[in-house]
Amino acid sequence: MSAPPRAWVDELEFGAPDVVAVWRMIDPADFSKDYSAVRTELSRRSGPGSAPRVLAEQEAIADALEAILAEMPEELLRAPGGEDDWNVAQAFAHTTGSRRYLAAAAAMAARGDWPDPPPVVTPGIPGPADADREALLTLLGKSRRSMALSAAAIAGHETDPCPLDHPLIGSRLLCGEWLLFCGVHDLMHLEQLYDLLDRATE
Repeated sequence: MSAPPRAWVDELEFGAPDVVAVWRMIDPADFSKDYSAVRTELSRRSGPGSAPRVLAEQEAIADALEAILAEMPEELLRAPGGEDDWNVAQAFAHTTGSRRYLAAAAAMAARGDWPDPPPVVTPGIPGPADADREALLTLLGKSRRSMALSAAAIAGHETDPCPLDHPLIGSRLLCGEWLLFCGVHDLMHLEQLYDLLDRATE
């Protein structure tokens, strides 16, 4: 299971209760487990009419990403980021990219604009290793704007199927489920970043 609740999780839960609830059920180190219970919870929290609420939760998570970036000394952006051999800048930029592209794929399905050939999820793509704080904030801002557009397209289509295949999650998610799962993915990386910051400031 995920690490025990910490202060940052408890604080974030007020603004993103659905995302945090699903995140608590996932073991990010082992996607081979039977996640039928996670899928049930994801579905329950992302049903008809959920897109505006989930977007508000995504904004709360974006605020948390911005806050931790502000806390990090510049040199920490080049430190190991908790994911493979990535540094913090690479992990942060990867997180903002996932926010944009996973939600955008669900929005394409919701609009009936699914492309041919379809988009492919390739896990484990890092962002630029030399990105500075300003560049990372710019990427986060882009993710906020893109997420808002995607949520608007998904609204009213939360239970539409999305053909996107994710090699780690396995079975396909519905459009609303993808919108919510973007936040779950963010929390996986937020946990890494808070752990790193805690160790650096001990």
